[in-house]
Amino acid sequence: MYIVVTGAAGLIGSNIVKALNDRGHKNIIAVDNLTRGDKFKNLVDCDIADYVDKEEFRHRISSKAYEGQIAAVFHQGACSDTMELDGKYMMSNNYQYSLMLLDFCQENGIPFLYASSAAVYGKGTIFKEEREYENPLNVYGYSKFLFDQVVRQRMGNLKSQVVGFRYFNVYGPREGHKNRMASVAFHHFNQFREHGKVKLFEGRDGYADGGQLRDFVSVEDVVKVNLWFFDHPEKSGIFNLGTGQSQPFNDIAIAVVNTSRELQALPPLTKEQMIAGGTLEYIKFPEALIGKYQSFTQADISQLRSAGYSEPFLTVAEGVRRYIKNWLNNQ
Repeated sequence: MYIVVTGAAGLIGSNIVKALNDRGHKNIIAVDNLTRGDKFKNLVDCDIADYVDKEEFRHRISSKAYEGQIAAVFHQGACSDTMELDGKYMMSNNYQYSLMLLDFCQENGIPFLYASSAAVYGKGTIFKEEREYENPLNVYGYSKFLFDQVVRQRMGNLKSQVVGFRYFNVYGPREGHKNRMASVAFHHFNQFREHGKVKLFEGRDGYADGGQLRDFVSVEDVVKVNLWFFDHPEKSGIFNLGTGQSQPFNDIAIAVVNTSRELQALPPLTKEQMIAGGTLEYIKFPEALIGKYQSFTQADISQLRSAGYSEPFLTVAEGVRRYIKNWLNNQ
């Protein structure tokens, strides 16, 4: 029997594949679109049984080629570019593809664990898994929102496990291919390494410079939650997946700078010292993001805790430190 991971060469997908390998699972079908060929690097240290292009996989699913051969599906494949304006592509890739896999898994009694997104909440300030708080700002968020609605409608008549994870701001190893959609931690580390400084947006929406608040969650924790539900196939639902604690962008910058300094045997700096020394710089808020930017996110993880997941989450300082050390060790 195979375990399928879609988006297998992406940030979350590749980390799930690696974690499954660490548990002894190697009979994995890795599904992705390698038009961006450099993503292959995320799978070099992983063991898989087969790689299948996304469109070929869709064809095989529709032709029933895998019936009786799949034990679980981790559906992480999606276009996650919040600035993508091609709604036809977004709905085909994110909504219709997900619907096809949901139908297949339900018809065959297969656990289906999929990626939703905190983008379903738009500019709201309450992040509960309830319809009244959901108001996506872009077609990406809408594609995730619409699929979640289908899952909700079917929740009372499921034949097998279905779990949706509303990811907040995920960062961590294996995200180098994401370019501008990579995490703030990724960009900050590259900025500091190349220019000796980190750049943040000036204040907006009533927040101080670098003070916008996000729920930053390490991909290590994201994988742990996915595998916990994999181990508990009796649990279904749609769950926020963040730490439950928002932190300012300044905290990411401080963690990046001070971890980098620690590795050079240099003492840590305060935010004020970084600003005074030019290590931390604030730049004009982009016009293109005005009205489309989440200045505050904080996952309400009460439903996740009620489901039984009790592990603590890494703070920004802990997670970024582990991320940078992992990055440098692998290089």
